[in-house]
Amino acid sequence: MDKTKLRSIGGSVALAGVASIVLALIGFNLRILMWIDMWGDGVGWAIRAAIVVIGGAIFAAASFIGQDEHAPAHGD
Repeated sequence: MDKTKLRSIGGSVALAGVASIVLALIGFNLRILMWIDMWGDGVGWAIRAAIVVIGGAIFAAASFIGQDEHAPAHGD
């Protein structure tokens, strides 16, 4: 899997987590994430936070895949 696709997946997962947080605050939820509140509010919020963190970690990790530490960055 190339790093562009992996960054896209990580960004999408993080965005879904953020959308779930925002929608939960106004009393709604994404249909695909409705299972989150099955175990209660506290666990639901922990799962939402974990989704954002995991998505962000995938996005960030994809930035480092295939980079040689001695090679200049793309913008340099």
